[in-house]
Amino acid sequence: MKLSQVIEELVEERGLDRTVLSDIVCEGMLAAYSKKYPDRLLQVSYNKKTDEIEVNVQKQVVGSVEDENAQISLRKARFINQSLDAGDLVWVPFEDKIGRIEILRAKQVIANKIRLIEAAAVYEEFKNKQGTIVLGVVHKCERAGATIKLDDSLAFLPKSLSIPGEKCSAGYTIRALLKEVLAEPRNDNQLILDRVSSEFLQGLFELEIPEVFERLVEVKKIARIPGYKSKVIVYSNDKNIDPVGTCVGMGGARIKPILKELGTEKIDVIAWNESSETLVANALKPAVVSRVEIVDDSTAQVWLDEDQRSIAIGKMGQNIALASQLTGFAIHLMQGGSAKNESVAGQQLRDET
Repeated sequence: MKLSQVIEELVEERGLDRTVLSDIVCEGMLAAYSKKYPDRLLQVSYNKKTDEIEVNVQKQVVGSVEDENAQISLRKARFINQSLDAGDLVWVPFEDKIGRIEILRAKQVIANKIRLIEAAAVYEEFKNKQGTIVLGVVHKCERAGATIKLDDSLAFLPKSLSIPGEKCSAGYTIRALLKEVLAEPRNDNQLILDRVSSEFLQGLFELEIPEVFERLVEVKKIARIPGYKSKVIVYSNDKNIDPVGTCVGMGGARIKPILKELGTEKIDVIAWNESSETLVANALKPAVVSRVEIVDDSTAQVWLDEDQRSIAIGKMGQNIALASQLTGFAIHLMQGGSAKNESVAGQQLRDET
């Protein structure tokens, strides 16, 4: 196969520049020849007319040759260039060959160079998209995570950044936060995706709710346990706009696409309130709270009826843990109207998991 055919195939397959590719091939061949002949000063170029790689070696013009590897006689040199004199340096065709090992070396260098160029192109394309929501198609599912196709590039969604319990199915459309855009691939991955962070959920709110995107409604804070529940505090910058109603929508129309993206995960949307007592009470929903007392900057006591206690705590303490994370208070549940304390700290979830 002619070199031009190889280059054309790579141009079509990888979308690389022809001149760049021919330079890469020459670099690879130079590396191969230099490995076998480290004591020679070699030069490799691509001759478009002959469609072949040309290898030359630099030699010194001398009257009498003592080292054929490094010297050429004045008589032979003048066949190349009549103006040459003894002591001059000249490039002459290199006739020695390379073997299978050196050819493998050339292929390795060429492949690495192409990978670096492709990585630079991917970085330039996606660096300004880091931290945004991207749409892709599941390409391949593996134990370590899923490969997601973003147009012509591949991104990686690690298992640790996937929503627990969600099924990976090739061909399915998926949205994720573009968490990292690496200048060079790490473990063959350059674009790292994320579906478990609060930033991903906030990005979904911005995509699905125009008022959030336009900052008429502000997402002040998110507490999230991926796959179970998220609690989102929202605040309206316009007194005529109800922040919770705007985010939920008529009959839940606006929140439904977000819930669909998160699978079985639930979302509690809570209105911001300057009163810490009110905020703590709202954060414990769906439990109905009787009274809240802020003890200090880090502790809140909450009174509620006994039948509301398990609702406030939630499965494995997750509801109260989210409320604590959201408000910044360690929440202690008190029995009814008495002072008997059977506290459940908001740290419980992290201790158990």
